[in-house]
Amino acid sequence: MFSKIKLSLTKLAVFELFVGMRYTRAKRKNHFISFISLTSMIGIGLGVAALIVVLSVMNGFQKELRTRILGVASHLEVTGANNQLSDWQQVRASSAKQPHVLATAPYITAQGMLSYGSAVQGAIVRGILPAEEDQVADLGRHMKVGSLQNLRAGEFGIILGTDLALTLGVEVGDKVVLLAPQGQFTPTGVVPRLKQFKVVGLFQIGMYEYDVGLALIHMEDAAKLYRMGDQVSGVRLKLDDLFDAPAIAAVVSEQLNRQSPDQGLYNVTDWTQQHANFFRAVQMEKRVMFIILTLIVAVAAFNIVSTLVMAVTDKRADIAIMRTFGASPASIMAIFIIQGALIGVIGTIAGAVFGVLVALNISTIIPFIEGLFHVQFLAKDVYYISDLPSDLIWSDVITIVLLSFVLSLLATIYPSWKASKINPAEALRYE
Repeated sequence: MFSKIKLSLTKLAVFELFVGMRYTRAKRKNHFISFISLTSMIGIGLGVAALIVVLSVMNGFQKELRTRILGVASHLEVTGANNQLSDWQQVRASSAKQPHVLATAPYITAQGMLSYGSAVQGAIVRGILPAEEDQVADLGRHMKVGSLQNLRAGEFGIILGTDLALTLGVEVGDKVVLLAPQGQFTPTGVVPRLKQFKVVGLFQIGMYEYDVGLALIHMEDAAKLYRMGDQVSGVRLKLDDLFDAPAIAAVVSEQLNRQSPDQGLYNVTDWTQQHANFFRAVQMEKRVMFIILTLIVAVAAFNIVSTLVMAVTDKRADIAIMRTFGASPASIMAIFIIQGALIGVIGTIAGAVFGVLVALNISTIIPFIEGLFHVQFLAKDVYYISDLPSDLIWSDVITIVLLSFVLSLLATIYPSWKASKINPAEALRYE
């Protein structure tokens, strides 16, 4: 008995699917219905494609900016009170034992004033150990002239950002004067400490904040200039997965403060905290764009309502005949749900394929359009990111496709329900 019921349900489902697909592809007397169906498909497809491309571009910008920021900033930083860490060797050894920590490097950071001729510019001065700094950050990859290895203890060399060098008007080989804010007492009063440094390299991160406001010197030279002695400002850590930084920061902080309670409170910060406002702004923009473009898909999807309402009106006689031959209201409803869902599925698949192709090849498409129309979307003299980056995340594509299908399905419910309520006697009265 159960096999007979299952067979009858299968036949019923095949009947509904067959009729629904036939209504979708059949030529209509009313060409306006076909036109609206076509525009609904195109609208859904364009909306889905736009969502995929825009989110991929925003993901690309986010990834590019994150890469550039982490070219200077580290995944984690351990600092002490008043920018001083006296037991940094112990902190470094303890942090390096963490399973997810790949490398560590001490550093000294302070403010300074650079002068060359009549030009003066403030900057953040970072004292580093070149070989170890290259393991926790990607500064080496951003060197335009020279290398980090040009910084040698006792030689008082300095590496500047390209915009900082341009502001001062210096080139590699020139000598600049670095003034430390801490003064020294003399019989004539307080005199600022200053030291002449030779420019031995230039770097370009691609972010104005760093390129105009950061200078690198050897850590031993920084300790002498700022009278740090054997102390440093902190220890920088590199992790195997940068997205685990908040969780690992909590573990490192808890471990350090438990091991050395007499040293005062250690401050452990990760890259998401250091640039929290920036990344929140980018994430908010991404969410807003997702909502706006989803509305485009929703408008196109609900055009299916108009298509099905007119299709139901056009097929009233057919519906009445099917009802008289034993089709249930649920079967009639399923037929028109299938018809509307097919419109949404075709539009969604076409849009997803087109959007993925554009997102994967946007680095080729944009230069072609720029060359064809002789325009430049992101001018190099205005934007640091002059190429349009794209990072296609398949989870975004799946979410967009499912959302589009659900919206299309919701749009079919009301007209399909109205079709199931048609009275066969009323529909055939004037036929």
